[in-house]
Amino acid sequence: MRYLTALPVYNEASHVTEVLHQVQRFAQDVLAINDGSSDGTAEVLAAIPNLHVLTHPENRGYGAALVSAFDYAVTHRYDAIVTIDCDGQHEPALIPQLVAALGERTLGDKVLGNEVDIVSGSRYLTENRSDSVPPADRRHINFLITECLNSRLGLDITDAFCGFKAYRTSVLPKFDISDFGYAMPLQLWVQAAAAGMRITEFPIPLIYLDEKRSFGGSLDDAQYRLAHYRKVLSKELARYGFEDCPCEQSTLSAVR
Repeated sequence: MRYLTALPVYNEASHVTEVLHQVQRFAQDVLAINDGSSDGTAEVLAAIPNLHVLTHPENRGYGAALVSAFDYAVTHRYDAIVTIDCDGQHEPALIPQLVAALGERTLGDKVLGNEVDIVSGSRYLTENRSDSVPPADRRHINFLITECLNSRLGLDITDAFCGFKAYRTSVLPKFDISDFGYAMPLQLWVQAAAAGMRITEFPIPLIYLDEKRSFGGSLDDAQYRLAHYRKVLSKELARYGFEDCPCEQSTLSAVR
């Protein structure tokens, strides 16, 4: 299977070289989407051999970088695409395993059928002694949103926001992403369920190298971030005819 591995990159000049070096060890073709970086990232990327680079002249957001990666994979006729974050919190050695997992659909030890459309990394599917302890607000928000997706879409996932995924390229044109920020995965999950895509999770280590890493702007406030995610999700559920997930005040006040 011919696949592309894509990394959204924004102001990562200080450590993007090492991350990309590790990715190139285990991947086939590698694409970096420079999302309007202003810290010298462009020059660093230009110096890395055998690297494909797409550049957004201005910062458009995490979701926009992934949409550009999807378009690139379709245009260049890859069979699959792997997305992996550029902060060092995913293990590039697992890239070939995510791609291989597109070949079968499982539930525990039971094989349900051949070929899936999305293999989504999960930091919470299994527990390892080496796992980091995630920031409490991020874990709580992830849990609440994941529970809502499962109840409204009939999914059985454990990690709504993991950026380490493998997609069969043939399904990518079915997505209609309009939220270009960090809420983009919520649109993706709703649209995948509406299209009847076959989804499975793949256990990955839980690694937090920098607990203070910023989302940027208002999203750094946990209560605002949860409210924003709920708003995006509610709109997307309605758009595809799913029952809404009510956002109760008690849920918001639980996040500190």
